[in-house]
Parts: sequence; C-alpha cells; structure tokens
Amino acid sequence: MRQQTLQIHPGDNVIVALQDVAKGTAAGGVTALRDVQAKHKLTTAFIPKGGDIIMYGVLVGHANEDLPAGELITTANIRHASGNFGVRAERQTHWDQPDVSAWKNRSFLGYHRSDGRVGTGNYWIILPLVFCENRNVQLLHETLTKGLGYQKGNPYENLLHEMLHGSAGASASNGIHSQRPFPNITGIKLLSHTMGCGGTKDDTRALCGLLAGYVTHPNVAGATVLSLGCQNAQISMLREEIEKRSPGYDRPLVILEQQQEGTEKALMEQAMRQTFEGLAKANAQERRPAPLSKLIVGMECGGSDGFSGISANPAVGKVADRIVALGGSVILSEFPELCGVEQELSDRCTSTELAEKYTGLMKTYASRAEAVGSGFDSNPSAGNIRDGLITDAIKSAGAARKGGTSPVTDVIDYPGWVQRPGLALLCTPGSDVESTTAEVGAHANVVLFTTGLGTPTGNPVTPVLKLSTNSRLAAKMPDIIDLDTGPVINGDETLDQSADRIMELLISSASGNYTAKAQVLEQDDFIPWKRGVSL
Repeated sequence: MRQQTLQIHPGDNVIVALQDVAKGTAAGGVTALRDVQAKHKLTTAFIPKGGDIIMYGVLVGHANEDLPAGELITTANIRHASGNFGVRAERQTHWDQPDVSAWKNRSFLGYHRSDGRVGTGNYWIILPLVFCENRNVQLLHETLTKGLGYQKGNPYENLLHEMLHGSAGASASNGIHSQRPFPNITGIKLLSHTMGCGGTKDDTRALCGLLAGYVTHPNVAGATVLSLGCQNAQISMLREEIEKRSPGYDRPLVILEQQQEGTEKALMEQAMRQTFEGLAKANAQERRPAPLSKLIVGMECGGSDGFSGISANPAVGKVADRIVALGGSVILSEFPELCGVEQELSDRCTSTELAEKYTGLMKTYASRAEAVGSGFDSNPSAGNIRDGLITDAIKSAGAARKGGTSPVTDVIDYPGWVQRPGLALLCTPGSDVESTTAEVGAHANVVLFTTGLGTPTGNPVTPVLKLSTNSRLAAKMPDIIDLDTGPVINGDETLDQSADRIMELLISSASGNYTAKAQVLEQDDFIPWKRGVSL
C-alpha cells in the first residue's frame, strides 16, 4: 500500500500528506482532524500558541493558536518565522561525497573556448545596450533568423487561416530550415530589455555586467551589440565588464553606435554585413569531447508545490553533489528562498570571509524588502500556498535542497560569474525568470529547473531542463516537462535513481543530443534584475 504521509526530518513536528487523507483517518501516528489534501501538512503533536513549527529540521513558523495533534496547518493558524543566523568561527565543510565512479570517465560534446570554458551550444546573440535600440535589434534578428533558416513556423497560422476562410491552409513548418548556411551555429537569439538609461548608476553598471556575462558566456559564439550613443550604459563600460570576465576576449564581437553611423539604414547595413562575417567565423567551431568538470549547472525552481522539497529538489541536490565531486560547478540562487536555512549555508562556507559575505547579502536584501513593507514572508505565491507551501521558510527549506550538501566554495553578488569549481551561492531574486537570467549571466551552461505547478519559461542561450515534482503535472503538461520525478512520491523510485536519470538527461542535453522542451517552444525569456526589491 502506498505511503500516506512523510516525516522529512526526525525533529519535525509536522508531516506531509503524500496523498489525500480523509478526516478521521489514522496517518503518520496521528488521526487527521479534518480532510487534508495531498502536499499539505498536519501536526504530529500538540503545539501551543506561539510554539515553533519545525520542518526539514528547522524553524519554519509559529502557531497562531493552540494546535492539537492531527491538525492541518494553514495561513490562518500559523505564521512565517525563521531562526536567527550569524557567522560562526567553526566551519562545517565536511561532507559525504557521493560515489561518482560511474561518471568520472564520462564526457559531453561541447564547444571549447580559448578562455578554458566549454559551451553546450554555439549561439550568436543580438542585444541592445539601451532600450532605444530595441526596434533595430528586433529588425536585425528577424532578418537574420528568417534569411538564414532559423525561424520556425508558427503552429497557430493554420488555425487563423481556418477561422478566416473556413478551411485549413498549407501546413506551417515547425522545424528549423534544413539548409542552413551556418550549420554549427545553434541559433541566433535576441536579448531585448527596457534598461540602459534613466535608471540609477548602479542599475546601469549591473546591466552592463549582465550583458557582458552573456557576451562571454561559453554557449555564445559571438555577439552583435547596438548602442544609441548618449545613454548611461556606454560601450566603454560594457567593454570593461567583458574584459573582467574574459581577459583578451577573442570571439567575434560587433558593436555599433547609431549616433556615430548616422541613418538607420547605415547602421543596419553595417550590422548586417559585420554580423554575417562574424557568423562565418563562429561557424568554424565544432563540438568536441569535454570532461563533466566543465559543466556549470544552475539550480532553479518555479511554480513550486508541496512535493518540491521531497522529490525534484533533493534529487537535483544529489546531482549537484555529483557535479561538485566531479570537479564541476553548481549555482544555487534565489536568496529570498534561502530564508530559514541561512545558518546551515553560512556554516558550510569554506571561509569566514565567504560566510560574512553571504550573511551580509541576506541581511541587506531582507532589510530592503522590509523597508518597503514586503519582507521575505511575502515570497510564497498564491499557487505555492494553495499547494502546501504555507510560509516562506517552508518553501525555502525545500528549495535549498537543490544545492545538495557540499561545501560552499563561493558567494557571488549579482551580476557576478562563476570563477571556481564547487557550490556557489548567487544573490538573485526569487522570481524565477530574473533568477534564471542571472544564473546564465553567471555562465551556467545548463539549468535544472524544478516545478510542481508547471512553469513555461526558458533562456535564449542555455538549455533549461524542466523536472516535475509529481507525475500528474508531467501527464498534464508534457510539452514543457523534460523529466518526471513523481515516481519518488509514488514510492516507485529512490532519489538516487531519479538523480541517475537526471544525470543522463543533463549529459545528453549538454552534448546537443537532446533538445529541452523550452528550446523546442522557443521560450527565450530574458529579464535583467533591476536591483530594487523583487522577491
């Protein structure tokens, strides 16, 4: 018989319903006092008013009233709470490294860059240095993708034709043109945005840093940048940020300024000619074997549910530990969703300096949120709460499991980038698209994205692999889900077995042998973080 409930940590005083539990049913050593939907939690013992709610072994809330054993926890009877944290003198960096003997001789087929990084794709990117150039970059992108065979047919053109004329038209092509002149260019991608002028100087510098992160990204073969000329985000600033990330940058780079070129026609003709020449040069790159230590894996979640912390996230965490043990890099971000586990992560930092940097960033972020009346407790969305993530600390304690158990080897402030192997903490919002954008800007060449409710998002240059926390979602939204970890909930698979499947998918995607569903749907989301309060 399938297990009804789960106590995640021995010290917890709540359990998770793995399936619907009817009122009066004995489950997990208590009797349910009311109907409990799957993914929600019920108490295992009496908790007095003001008492601690413990889950994942950490403080996740306080009781608003006396809670008897078997009571369903809700937004009405508990409130968000998390423990205090600081920097301890003693580092807790010992960890039980996983056995990676099955993976140590494996490789993926990637694009080797002169700076030592290896890409999982070979994209050309087109971007504006300021929003004033959005129309021009859109026109350039449309011309190149259509003319060079990268533009996909719109699957809804036939439906519109049928509605207009009463019969289906010729089938729209959904495949990429088979006769592309640059077969080694994976795609031509547009990174438009609404920044570059009118904001703060810090926002301008951060934007240039983020854009430089994409220009120097291992998955990027070359780039075209259009500038107006008078904006705050100057070409010189972008070049400085590029040099920081890749000294002596040698990939094709086209940078043009409209106020120097003159007419739109002059600008666009130069952009077309120089970009075409750059594409021809970048096309010489071919995939070659690379060790798994060259993987930089971003760990992300969106549309989380009550199963996220017990299926997909810990399975991804096991993958994170394997990648670190193999000498690769892992990025854990979304700082508002690390609320409640700060002390553990601080203790895992390999130096006091890193711990101080991490706790400082967390406290500054939290204080800024509180200053505008929106603390971390405001992070859970309506969908999160409806599916059992009642407080931010409950959500965060499950989200943090994506990072595994290895020591924290770096703490990166936005819009920084990965510079050493191991687990890095990257300061980003909890907003999944802003966070994914930042992880890729930090040079993640693959992203593992867990979801319990279904999130249709991706990235222009990095494959975003969607992992469902439950099998119902995988069956309902197969067009966006790449792998289902629901068998863990059903008791049909262990976390290690799920991690094995994720590893194989990761390697296949990195080698170009598997196309992520987000790539098929062209979900090329790119949203820079404007450093205000975004949860």
